[in-house]
Parts: sequence; structure tokens; C-alpha cells
Amino acid sequence: MLRLGNILLWMAAAILLCQARPNVKLNSQSSSGLRSDCAANVMRVSLDKALAVGNQLEVEAINGTKHILLTPSMAAQCGYSMESDPWGNTRIYTSLMGCFVDNKDDATFNVGLRLQMYGENPSDVVSHDVSQTCSYTRWASREILCDRNYMEVSHHMANLDAEAKGQTRDGKDEKLNANLEASGASQGIWKMTFYTPEPVAMVLQEAEQVGYAAKTTSSRLVMRSPYNTAETYSEDVAGVPMEVFRVSAYYMAPQGLNVMNLAAACPKGGVLFTEDMISWHVPRRVTPLLDGRITVSEMHMGINGQRLDRSQMAARGYTLSTTDFHIVVEIPVGSPDGYFKSHAPDYQYHITYFVEPMLEVLWREDDTQDDTRYKVLFPIMTPLMPQSPQIQDDTVPETRVFSVLLGTFLHDVELRNITFSTGVLTVEESNAKGFTVQEHSLTNGSKSFSLQVPFDADVVLKHNPERLVTSYFLPLIFGLIVLPEETPFALPVDLQASLQDIVLPIMAGTCDQNQFYISVKFGSHSSNFKAIVGPRELTAEMAEDYNFYENGTHLSLILPYTAKDAVFELLTAESVKSRIDLLLLDRANDWVLADLYLACYFPLKATECHPNGTMTAVAVKVESTRNLKPSQLTLKDQSCTPQFSDDRFAYFSFSVDTCGTTRTFFDNYMMYENEIRLSYNNNKGAANTSPVDPDYRQTISCFYVVNETQTVAFSAKPRTYEPAAEIGTGQLMVQMRLAQDPSYELFYQAEDYPVVKYLQQPLYFEVELMHSTDPHLELIAENCWATLYEDRTSLPSWDIIVDSCENRNDSYATIFHPVVSDSRVLVPSHIKRFSVKMFTFTKDDEVLKDQIYVHCDAVICDTSSQADGSCRGQCVHPPGQSYSRPAGVKKERRSTDSTRQRQISSGAIILANL
Repeated sequence: MLRLGNILLWMAAAILLCQARPNVKLNSQSSSGLRSDCAANVMRVSLDKALAVGNQLEVEAINGTKHILLTPSMAAQCGYSMESDPWGNTRIYTSLMGCFVDNKDDATFNVGLRLQMYGENPSDVVSHDVSQTCSYTRWASREILCDRNYMEVSHHMANLDAEAKGQTRDGKDEKLNANLEASGASQGIWKMTFYTPEPVAMVLQEAEQVGYAAKTTSSRLVMRSPYNTAETYSEDVAGVPMEVFRVSAYYMAPQGLNVMNLAAACPKGGVLFTEDMISWHVPRRVTPLLDGRITVSEMHMGINGQRLDRSQMAARGYTLSTTDFHIVVEIPVGSPDGYFKSHAPDYQYHITYFVEPMLEVLWREDDTQDDTRYKVLFPIMTPLMPQSPQIQDDTVPETRVFSVLLGTFLHDVELRNITFSTGVLTVEESNAKGFTVQEHSLTNGSKSFSLQVPFDADVVLKHNPERLVTSYFLPLIFGLIVLPEETPFALPVDLQASLQDIVLPIMAGTCDQNQFYISVKFGSHSSNFKAIVGPRELTAEMAEDYNFYENGTHLSLILPYTAKDAVFELLTAESVKSRIDLLLLDRANDWVLADLYLACYFPLKATECHPNGTMTAVAVKVESTRNLKPSQLTLKDQSCTPQFSDDRFAYFSFSVDTCGTTRTFFDNYMMYENEIRLSYNNNKGAANTSPVDPDYRQTISCFYVVNETQTVAFSAKPRTYEPAAEIGTGQLMVQMRLAQDPSYELFYQAEDYPVVKYLQQPLYFEVELMHSTDPHLELIAENCWATLYEDRTSLPSWDIIVDSCENRNDSYATIFHPVVSDSRVLVPSHIKRFSVKMFTFTKDDEVLKDQIYVHCDAVICDTSSQADGSCRGQCVHPPGQSYSRPAGVKKERRSTDSTRQRQISSGAIILANL
């Protein structure tokens, strides 16, 4: 429990005569916000904060024509007290037995006060005069008043005779009376003996000099002592600490010198707190005051010096009860007669609750029937209660605005500033910067604060935990103060939100006959990414070589197709296919933000045939032979090495009758052919096989026609890709499938098409009669041909099987494979197998299309019937008969019974790029 002492500081002591002050404005207590009333043996003045705020208050007691400035010490000595809340609401209490109260026969009391309020300018003073007349006649034999800053006891003075007091009228008394009259105390108090508990004697003047007050009225003797003087002491009564004041006063009555024993005891503790309740315990029997048997005649509770009746107490939740040893007052924390106050010890937010209960008890002594009225005004403040203001994150990421609500706080808390990652901003500066800071007042008098900050503000930190996700962080420290003390405290808040809002960069590219042109449109990362060109990160030196340009939203690059970071995919007779790879990577996590693989054909004549019998050829290091050194390439004759080479090209020039060149005659043509190859020889001349690279073979040919020379064919076979494909669909009960190897155990499925094959790589076909176990049936692959398009009747076409036999005019003839019975093949005559080397259609040495389709007409015949002439078997004809037709001649369907003939086709078979 905390007892509030002198809450407002009083000015230095002075007795001021009535005189003019500069700019003094006089008002009576009828002024709005200034009220006075009587509360039994005290008079109260209430001053509203609207009058006191911002001013310094002085209180003067009016005594006739004199104004006495009440300092703290004089107020405690003379029966005045004052209490103010932190916002300026003030109450002033005056004991009706006070020093400067006009007392009429202990029944009518005239109290006068002047309140002086000084503004910031000392010459600007506003005065309010308060005059209140109180009537009080219900005096008990003994009245004890415990106020905030003093203890007061008054006792009725009975007309007791000398014998009753033990006084005599001898010569000594007459001499003493003469001395009292000489000292001016013939009708008042002469001296006092204080018990600490040891006796300490003082005359009246000495007692007044050390802060005590003593006087007699028409019927009462009054003593007053401030708390914590040298002559008061502490005593524990029923577990409650009490401050005790005991004195014997010697005073002159009409019948002579009398002595009266006076005592006061006021509680300094006895308060218990829970989270919701205040329990104030006062001893039921205050032993320093009461000796014999007593009866509690009356017991009242009040607030701020004013009694409450039972209905008022019940409405507020107050209780007043007794136990064997205590009188107990219970007050709920937060009751409307008190107030909450904010505090910030160690920069942490706390609150207290303050209330000022009053207890009034009337005791009656059973032996003497004397009454003692005991009245205590007891301000109570709870211990500091730590508060954890709620942080309500109302952020909706899709709105791209952080939104947070802080609260609740008491009304005496003010938001002063906010610390962001970039620095401290006041509330006004925050709003000016585009943030929204608001204060929200609630119906119960508390408040909260809200803040809204856009994700794009410079105070927001960003991080990408995933490639397409941005996490936004807003670290905050709210700087608050408690008024009116302006005590600071802080509340840290960390807000975080994630949003899938990354816009990836977009890349595009084109080519002309010599260069790549690449453009990049920036996304969310702007230009904050790593650019990987080919295998290398783009540097300033590379950027200069590649004509790098950036304008804030886009960048562009221009690269020659022979650039170091480009790779060659394929070399044809008239061009080279070059590719440039560009990756954009996140700098922090190396995530791929965008990629571009730009491949184009650029003019490059691979082989030239000269009329003088000289051949020239260019070999290119392609992607599938990364470890190839072009300088190691040779012709068939390994002594024929490149005339020029670097890390990308090898250039050969030789005569057609050298370097192992072969010659072949065709009617009016003569063909010279050689091969660029890679030989693996050690220093001793022995051939080795490369453990890393595939074979490198590039066939170069020249055809000579009479006097005309033409380059008619070129092929290269470095392996780049693994095959992939799609199966063709058979019709009726016959199917044709493409096997993956000569074992005919694994076949390409429908999802594998189109199948990719290299030039001259064997294609293994199987034609099968389905769902039949008749051993007398035989399937004959009658005619098979390849077309450029899926339409089996389209042109151009090339015969593979003619009249059930291979095309003898094809230099790479079709090969039939035997079929034997096994676990899968039950009737070998139901299956025909053949293979043909992969090829493509060309015109004027240009590839028409990198794909072919294979079609077959199959005949199902009965081997048991001699009448079935179609069952002569696969490729059974008279000797010397030709089995081919000119390429491009459209086939006519054989007039075989359609019930026995089946038409089947393969899916697309694509020529792999070398």
C-alpha cells in the first residue's frame, strides 16, 4: 500500500496581507469547475482540471483581512490537505478545527480560501475565492481525524472540579496561576508532555515551532501533529502498522489548571491486493486509543471524504464488514470512484489504480459511555501492474499494405514517434511520408493506435525465400510517452507478410546471317540478377564485346554466331547451326529466373569442289564433342591434317587423288569421297579408342558431271541427343511396330513417338498378324515405302519393299530378319521383320524435312490352299525380275482381295540433328 503524501507542492511559507497583484482576476466559487461542500467535520473544495491545467496553484487561507499562504508544513500543522490527480483535478480538505477557520461555538464554521493560479507568465494570475459555511454539532466526546498529511484529535472539555483532577488550591497553585497569566496562557494551553513513549515536555510556543498545533475552543481541546515527527512513533495493532501520537495537555480552565490526555493513531498500511480487488483492513479495536470494553455503535464507508449509503456501495461493488480483529473495506479494482494511471518504469508499460476510501467508526466505551469518532481519509494506489498491449496484425498481403493495431492504452498515453529501418519519424512525419498513423478512442476511455505502411515503402525490407515469392518485413519500434510526466517507453513490433508477386524477366531472340540478337525485359528484380552467357557469367569485358545496352527496363546483347560462348549443334552442307544459351539467375540463391536457348542456321559452305580436282572442307567442333581438338582431325590418310585449325574449326584442302580419297562411277557421274575423322594414336602410332568422345566422322563428297562440278551430299554424325518417339497405329488385326534393337524384345510405345534416329541408323520393323493362332495363315509384307508426310499416298516417296522383296536399286538395301518361335512368338509365319537404314528426303542437296513415315501393305494368305497364289512366301520371284520403281512414282494398290490385305503405317521418325 502506498500513502500519497503531498501530491502538489506548496509554495514557500509566507503570510500575505491583502494587497493588489498584477493582472489578478477575482472569481467566486460559483465559477464553472469550482465547487465546495461540507462533509461532516471537514470542508471540501473541488477544482476541475479545466481550471488547473497548465497552471501553478497556490492556496491561501483567509483569516479575516489576512491571507495566509499555505505551505506544506503549515497545511499539515493547521489542518489543510490537498490531493490532485495527474491531470489537474484537485481536492482541498479543511478541518473544521483548522487554524484559520472562524469557529462559532463549535457549531458553525466559516471557511475561506483563495486559489491563485499562475500561468506561464508569472504576471498572469487568476484568483478564485472560496467561502463556505458548515454546520456540525454531532461532536463525539473524542474525535480523531486521520488525513493525508496530519493526525488530529479533539476532546470535549468537561467542567471538572479540582478534586476530580487531583488539583489543589494551595499557595503553589496560586503562584502557578500568576505565572500563566503573566505568560498569556491564563485561558489556554500552557504546556504539553509527549510520550514517545518516553515523556518529552514542551510549552505551547516550543510545540508550535516544531510543527504541532494546539488550541482550545469553546468546548474542545484540539491537538494536531504532522506524520513522522520526532514525537510520534509506530505501533503494530492487529497486524496493521499504525502511527501513534500521544500527549498530555495542561490548560487553564476557569476553575484552574487542568490536564487532559490525548491520543491519535492512524493506519499506515493494512492493504491487500489481488488482480481484481483491494482489501483495506483497519483494527477493530485500536488499543492506543481504547483501554476498556467497547462497542462499535456506527460504521460507515465513503469515498473522497463523503459517506456512501448501502445502495450506493452495492451499486459500486463495495463491501464493509468486520472480523474478530478488523474492519474490512473491499473495493473492486477499476471502480468508477478511482482512476487508472500509466507508468513506464524501465521503459516498460505498467498501470496503477488509485482510489481514496474513507472509513468512519463510532466507538462507545462500556464503562464511561464516552464516544470516540474515528475518521480516516486513506488514499490507496495499487502496485505497478505490468501490461502487454495487444499487437493485432491486420495485414492482408493481397492489398500490399501492412496494417497493425496497438492497444489498448490508458488515455494518458501518447504515441510520439516510430522507429523504422531507415530512422525515426514523428507521427506527423510518418503521415507526411504517406503512411497512415491514427489514434482510436474507445468508449471506456482507453485508446489504441493503428499504422498502415505500403509494401513498396523504402522502410520495408524484402527477401525472396522462393523463386516466385517475396517476404516483406517491417521492423518497428513505437515510441510512446506517459502524460503528464512525459515518461517514455517503447513497444517493438515485427511484421511479416509473404506474397507470390514476383514478375520474372522475359527474354526474346532473333538472328540474321551473322549474329544473335537478344533482348531482356526486366521483371520484379529489375537488373538485379546474374546473366550467364553460355558457360560464363557476363562481365564488363564481355558486355563490351557483346554490345551490351541497358536503359533501366530492358537490356540487349548482340553476339556473332562464332562467339566464344556459343556452341555449334549441327553442320550441314550449306550452314552451321549455332546456339547461344542465356540464363538469368537470382544473385542470392542462384534460382533460374529466365532462360533462353537460341539456335539458328548460319551460312557456311562445308565442302567445295573445284574444277581443278581440288576439294576443300571445313570441320566444326560440335556440342556433342566438347573435348575435340580440331587440330587432331585428319582425312582417311592420317598424314593429311588441317591446313588451318583453331579451337572451333579445322580447314582441309587436298587433291582428289590424294589423302585416301575414293572414286566411284555412276553412269555419267564420277564421285570422289573422303572422310574427316578423329584418330586416337599414341606416340608409338598405335590406334586407341577415345574413352570420352563418340566417334567423329564427317563424309565429304564431290560429284563430277562431264565438265560440271557439283557438291551433292554431306553428312556428319556426332551424337547429340538420345532418341525419343511416337508409335504408328496398325489397322484391323495387323500391327507394325518399331523395335529398339535387333533383338526385337523392346518396342517403342505410343507415348515414345516421334522417334528420333541418326542418319543411317538401322530401323527395325516388325509386322504382326494379331489375335490369331491359325498355323495355316501367313502374313506377307507385300509393299513398304517411306513418305515425307503422314499421308501414305503423298509424294515424294521411296520404296523399301517392292512386291515382297527389298528394293535392289537402294544402295542401303532392306534386310529381312528370320523369325523363330519363342515365348512371345507362337506362330512365326504371323510375323515379318525387316530393317532399313535411316534416311531423309533431299532436293538440290537440301533436306526437305527432318522426318519420314513408313507404310506397308500386308497380305494374309492361306498356306494350305494351292489356289492362293499370294502365299508363295516373302520375296519369292522368278530370277532377274526387277523389284523397284522410280522414286516419286505413286504406287497403285495391288488388286488383292481386300479382305486379306491390310494397310499399316508407322508414326513419325525424325532425323536427329548432329
